[in-house]
Amino acid sequence: MEGPKEQYEKRKTYYARRVKKLIQTVNRLSNARLALFIAGCALAVFLYMTQRSSLGQGILLFTVVSFAALVFWHQKFRTKQNYIQVLYDIYDQALKRLAGEWKAFPDTGEDFKDPAHPYSEDLDLFGSSSLFQWINTAKTYRGREKLKEWLTEPPVDGRAIQKRQEAIKELALNLAWRHRFMAEAGTTKRPLNSPTRIIEWAKTYDAIYLRPGIVILARALPMITLTFLVLYFVTSRVSFWYPLTGFLIQTIILFAGKQRGNALEAVYAYKDSINIYEKMLERFEKRTFKSDYLQDLKKGLYDRDGKAAFEQIRKLSGLAELISNRGNAMFLVINIFTLWDIQCMIALEAWKEKSGRSLGRWVDTVAELEGLASLAIIHFDHPEWALPEIVSENSGIVAVNMGHPLLANSTFNDLSIDKHSSILLITGSNMSGKSTLLRTLGINLVLAYAGAPVCTQRFSCSMLRIYTCMRVSDNLGENISSFYAELLRIKEIVSATKTERKIFFLLDEIFKGTNSQDRHAGAKVLIRQLSKAGAMGMVSTHDLELGDLERESERRIRNYHFREFYKNDEIHFDYKLRPGISTTRNAMYLIKMAGIDVDETF
Repeated sequence: MEGPKEQYEKRKTYYARRVKKLIQTVNRLSNARLALFIAGCALAVFLYMTQRSSLGQGILLFTVVSFAALVFWHQKFRTKQNYIQVLYDIYDQALKRLAGEWKAFPDTGEDFKDPAHPYSEDLDLFGSSSLFQWINTAKTYRGREKLKEWLTEPPVDGRAIQKRQEAIKELALNLAWRHRFMAEAGTTKRPLNSPTRIIEWAKTYDAIYLRPGIVILARALPMITLTFLVLYFVTSRVSFWYPLTGFLIQTIILFAGKQRGNALEAVYAYKDSINIYEKMLERFEKRTFKSDYLQDLKKGLYDRDGKAAFEQIRKLSGLAELISNRGNAMFLVINIFTLWDIQCMIALEAWKEKSGRSLGRWVDTVAELEGLASLAIIHFDHPEWALPEIVSENSGIVAVNMGHPLLANSTFNDLSIDKHSSILLITGSNMSGKSTLLRTLGINLVLAYAGAPVCTQRFSCSMLRIYTCMRVSDNLGENISSFYAELLRIKEIVSATKTERKIFFLLDEIFKGTNSQDRHAGAKVLIRQLSKAGAMGMVSTHDLELGDLERESERRIRNYHFREFYKNDEIHFDYKLRPGISTTRNAMYLIKMAGIDVDETF
């Protein structure tokens, strides 16, 4: 069976050939259109000049019709070319992701960074070289938000994660469908803005436009005015004042409702987004899925009459197209004579009354599908990674051959944290891998709770709330030092343990902003308190004195360490986790490597 790379390369080559052929077709149609226009007009002029006007008119009519047909076909093939180009780009990006070149992807999720979040900053969930940048393929506003939500707000019920896992597995196997679904959103050249405005607009409708009297008047008045206008030109019995009066009345009606104009402009502003939602939902609704999660999503896509969501959105999309010409000054006369805005408002309010309250749910369905498609990438690209097992409460975490998903050459380690050994104390020299290990477990937990595969051979975990204290810096705007900022974060963790026992924490070199004696004493008190509260977690430290906590806690706190070795007067690390307290130090060696003279007898 072909691996991910081979499948990506084959499909990329296929779409490259299709793009090339479509470009050639578009260019031929463009040249044919120009040649037809020039030749047709020249021949028509020649025939007129040679007194064969009837034939010239026929040629001119043929030229106009043929030119319009070529314009239609040109636009159709250009749209197809853009769609195939997006598919090519998707497979090209997939290959770059496999090759480790994903750090150049433009969407880093920088707008989701939140220093106040319990763990997202420390675990590199957003920003440059982040988890979000690695996996995100969502293009809609809500789709990006949904993925962010799954990475930062784990569900409280493990069954919800298991259902999401099944959906991710199914989507991962449907590679061609998943990429075509993603390509629908990628065809727009403008970013998709928040749909909140149009969703709120769709929830309420103005019943005035649905009153039978208003509808009849809006239909009849333009017909009466136009009838008088025609009669004025064909008979002398009808005065000019009749069509003029109708025209003035309709002008007053049309310009009386400023709020109506705002409503119409709101729909037109989201025309491109509406088209994209329609196409994405159509692809989803016409596909059969087996997982309960995806089937439940499909059940919410029908109105009270059983009509599919994409068909309802298509109708809204058509109404948006009808509105598109209202800003044209040349269209103003037509607007007045037909009460075009009123007709559009009647149709829009009728749509809102029937389907408007469902629009938000449909948009959220697209968002969920985009989030699932992003996570499905992990399962397809790394079939050897394990799908986590969500186990009963307080069972802790077991990881076999666990690596960091964002590191190309990550070292793999085994870990076990449970109620009998609930806190792991990680010691080791500088650069030995302590902080990376903490982030490795943290980011794999985030993926597990999102429903995605994790970078392990086997992984099981119970539902835990994650808290970290790793990267803490000064906040000059709030006049807060890094040490005080660290205290505030630790206070948050301690407070959480007092309200619930399902806490998992990651602490990296705590209290490093104070003297060694206070740091050692403070760390010891904190770790004991967290252990007593039933919290689970990991603490990295240079303070080897903290190793006494294993004996004092009757091994509820367990010591592990990393070590280094020296070869050819160079320092090396194997990044393998071993039981026990660290017995090596390398700070002075690293200082010497930096070119600083050190008195070895000091």
